Amino acid sequence: MVKIRLSRGGSKNAPFYHIVATDSRNKRDGRYLERLGFFNPIAKGVDLRFNLDITNIQKWQEKGAQTSDRVLSLIKEQAKT
Repeated sequence: MVKIRLSRGGSKNAPFYHIVATDSRNKRDGRYLERLGFFNPIAKGVDLRFNLDITNIQKWQEKGAQTSDRVLSLIKEQAKT
């Protein structure tokens, strides 16, 4: 099954996440099918906190992809703005 979830990057104590579409059997930071955006939980000032490609996320969801809880909350947060 295809999942839309976070893939961790960045350094120790400074996380940075890519939002990716991947096979659910792959490791968290392993191979992915497509990168759909990013999430920076420690963004300050003028830095972007997150950016999502909503059209590609909807395409994956139409094909049956499931989103993680955190990604779903980010999608709802972007819909508000």
